[in-house]
Amino acid sequence: MDSDFPAVLRPFLKYAGTHEINADTSLREMGLDSMRAIELLFAIEDTYAVAMPDEFLTDMTFETAGNLWGIIASLQSGSERP
Repeated sequence: MDSDFPAVLRPFLKYAGTHEINADTSLREMGLDSMRAIELLFAIEDTYAVAMPDEFLTDMTFETAGNLWGIIASLQSGSERP
């Protein structure tokens, strides 16, 4: 994960508080629900200049910060596969 990614996530995680956000952080446990996930998706696409294909819009993608970052990194590299 890049060092800015936790700051991108934090506004969408209602229970994050001052908890550290790392690759293993469960986004659902931190309060990411389906509505916030959509808002987060838009923020990610704007911040990282990527377009998330529909096949990556799964519970697994949004399970942990690391899973989500893996998709972003693969999209940035052009591989589209985590």
